Amino acid sequence: MQTTSKFFIQFIRLAGSFWDSENKATIRSLSLALVVLTILQIVVSVVITVWSAALFDALDQRSMSGLFTQIGLIILIFIANMAITATHLKVKRRIQLDWRGWLTDKLIGQWMHKGRHYLVTHIPGKHDNPDGRIAEDIRISTEYAIDLLHSLFYSILLLGSFTEILWSLSGTITIDLGITQFFLKGHLVWLAIIYAASASILGWWIGRPLTKATDERQTVEANFRFALVKARENSQAIAMIRGESNEVPHFHDLFGDIVAAWHQQTKAWEKIMLFSSGYSVLSMAFPILVSAPRYILGSISLGALMQSAQSFQHMVSALSWPVDNMGKVAEWRASVERVLGLASALEQLEREISKSEPNRLHLEKKAQSVLRLNDLCLLRLDGIVCLPCINEEIKAGDRILITGNAFTGNKLFKAICGLWPWGNGTIELPGEEAIFFMPPRPYLPTGTLRMAICYPYSEDAFGQEELEKALELAGLKGMIAQLDESADWEKNLEREEQQRLGMVRLLLQKPKWILMQEAFSSLDPTSEVDMMRLINQKLPDSALLTITKQPAIQALHHREINVC
Repeated sequence: MQTTSKFFIQFIRLAGSFWDSENKATIRSLSLALVVLTILQIVVSVVITVWSAALFDALDQRSMSGLFTQIGLIILIFIANMAITATHLKVKRRIQLDWRGWLTDKLIGQWMHKGRHYLVTHIPGKHDNPDGRIAEDIRISTEYAIDLLHSLFYSILLLGSFTEILWSLSGTITIDLGITQFFLKGHLVWLAIIYAASASILGWWIGRPLTKATDERQTVEANFRFALVKARENSQAIAMIRGESNEVPHFHDLFGDIVAAWHQQTKAWEKIMLFSSGYSVLSMAFPILVSAPRYILGSISLGALMQSAQSFQHMVSALSWPVDNMGKVAEWRASVERVLGLASALEQLEREISKSEPNRLHLEKKAQSVLRLNDLCLLRLDGIVCLPCINEEIKAGDRILITGNAFTGNKLFKAICGLWPWGNGTIELPGEEAIFFMPPRPYLPTGTLRMAICYPYSEDAFGQEELEKALELAGLKGMIAQLDESADWEKNLEREEQQRLGMVRLLLQKPKWILMQEAFSSLDPTSEVDMMRLINQKLPDSALLTITKQPAIQALHHREINVC
């Protein structure tokens, strides 16, 4: 775990610019309002102690008029406290939500930028389960930060306000040591400081294992969620090969890690709870017991006794902030560490991509409609060459068959799309024309079929007639009636139907550059050839690079590029 100073610097660098963001005027106004409302909360607490002293004095004097006066005052205090508390809650939660939204947008923007969400998986480090880090850990990082800052500020104000009150109520006591006497001013203040400091040091020592235990639990919980989501996304494949017998033990093992982490965290919490439960009981009795002799001797009134006890409790409560918030700080820090892990990996990735190193590919946009591979050499992550130096020029209308190693061909496609920067040489891309990639399994977002087909464009990007014609050409005429139905299409459709939908997209978007990786592998050989012929017929001016295992497809290409 990184040092505390470095940790805070990194967190402020990542999230602190929220107060200097686009909506800084509103954000700063809300922050100022939160500060003012917190001060008013302290004012109410001070007023309540003064009211409490006056109430007990009235009771001690058996004054009915005094009692009715205090009843009227508490009604006013009650109304003011409700208004302040409710407003404070709304303002605080608004800041928490805005900060979370801002940081979420920032991290998602970095993560979902030009394939960074894919490339970051190749960067070593602790940044697994980015979905959990963005959805849950950012929430904890921002919500808890506001809670902790507010409670710390509140405690500081509380300490300042009630130290002065307790000092005046303590008066001066004489301590007789036999051979000498001395006078001590504000003895209750000193007792509160010693009491709270001793408890804080002891509580900190007892609670140290909690941070590590909390971090470990959050990690294993995220791993368990990820495994369940992965199984859900691949449920059909698991069911078809009867893989449940393998998945269930895997889930049991992952949940076993949760159980172990839970017990580890429980042990840490148990020590803290044993300490804090006894500490809370003692905090209630201790100030009254300490001040009772002065009341019995007649040095102070009953009201002063109760005000001293309440002031002592407030002061100790303020000084005990580290102990009271130890668990929350541990959980907050663990979540921030996870957010920083993802942010750091994305920053490292940007540095790696921007480096002008020998083992980095260079992508350049050119005005002409040509795709050039100049001295292109692809490397694996361990630095081993997987594609030796090649020089190729691909023009509009070319039909190129990629032969040899399919995995290397896949890396070549990734390099052209900017998703594989490891290697040497230059790739000259054709102007502003987009490159259309057809994978073995097209991504079909959940929603209407129309939306899934039009992705990544809006569902109104293509007209009804265009959609119907494309579906008919791709052999999916029966799906026309389902265009406005919503479903999880990746699960509801067979693999062949999904690949035909990929063809529908191609016919609609009419790209000039197509990278096709076993896009019709689930079709029978005759249908696959039919699809290729349809592309040649409808998109004769488009350049096509194809990876396929179907020998009959070779005749439909102009030449080959071997990537063995």
